[in-house]
Amino acid sequence: MIEVRVLPFGVLKDWLGASSVMVELRDGATVADLLARLAESRSPQVLRGIAVSVNAEYANTSHVLREGDEVGLLPPVSGGAAIPADVPDEKNLNDAVVSALTRLPIDAEERVAAAKRGEDGAVVVFDGIVRNHTRGRQTLHLDYEAYEEMAAKQMQELASEARTRFDVRQVTMIHRLGRLEVGETSVLIVVASAHRAQAFEACRWLIDTLKKMVPIWKKETFVDGAVWAAGEPFPENLAAAPPETSHDA
Repeated sequence: MIEVRVLPFGVLKDWLGASSVMVELRDGATVADLLARLAESRSPQVLRGIAVSVNAEYANTSHVLREGDEVGLLPPVSGGAAIPADVPDEKNLNDAVVSALTRLPIDAEERVAAAKRGEDGAVVVFDGIVRNHTRGRQTLHLDYEAYEEMAAKQMQELASEARTRFDVRQVTMIHRLGRLEVGETSVLIVVASAHRAQAFEACRWLIDTLKKMVPIWKKETFVDGAVWAAGEPFPENLAAAPPETSHDA
């Protein structure tokens, strides 16, 4: 027998009833076997469209689990292993990639100014801010949480990929965690490049991909209640189908 640690995120914490659980499985059990075990006394439909990670890497349902594995249950995401307590300091701002999670307010103007260089012909910015309403309901605040080790790694990889894919000089990606009030910046992406077309394309690709791939979730608190925001579907190759029948695990 083996034992694995299960970490649910977002709405799946409510489904599982805990922030982490230890599950015993037979030797050779797969991710599919684990999902079936977890769904034995719960609705398996909640697992529709989720992704699964093993040791902070996306994994498919046929992945064979081993003793001590850490399995993340990742609902569709809404949207740098220890993460920095703050955004990168001045000595790191010359880096080609600046990527971080932070629990402190993001100063967008400061980060944009820091990204500019004499060789740049364009700096394109996406500044995602907390608005005061969603679907006709008045918003009081948002709470962001992440699978921090995995999110930090993926943000760094996306920023690096964008530089190569779009041939831009510098990328800054910073995402806020914790409680955010209306008007505060939740995510900032800055792309500096010699040419505007590449900068626009890279910035759009980064925010769209972040919203689909990076494990960050938000809980919206309204004047009349709170809900976990529905995220965008994972790419088909990452989504795990809910178990239809119990497995002998």
